[in-house]
Amino acid sequence: MSLLTALLHVASIIGGGDWYRFFGAGEQMARLDEAGSWKPAIITGVIAIILAGWCLYALSGAGMVRRVPLLRTGLIAITVVLLARTACLAFPATWGPDASFAFMAVTSAITGIMGLAFAVGIAKSWRYMKPSSV
Repeated sequence: MSLLTALLHVASIIGGGDWYRFFGAGEQMARLDEAGSWKPAIITGVIAIILAGWCLYALSGAGMVRRVPLLRTGLIAITVVLLARTACLAFPATWGPDASFAFMAVTSAITGIMGLAFAVGIAKSWRYMKPSSV
């Protein structure tokens, strides 16, 4: 899910203003992109890199790729961030200026599912993710 979300962010950079609008980034981001500003691409690119990193941690926790540094800590932090983002739905003061209830509900559902998936993965793999002895 993290990789798919990262790729959708990259697609939004390529797709431009209409893609920013469709995925709920807001009218301001879409207009900045259409005006030639690099700000939307930089912000969206940073988010894509973070999400790709989360994918790497998930794959490492599942034993599918080489162990990454601070694996357990990283996975817990990712889970907390995702579930905290999900909780933002209950606090409209945390929403961005262009955020609608529909956007917040959909993205909160997505981050909630991702957060629960990370939590289940951590619980299932905890004993296998012990730091290796030197």
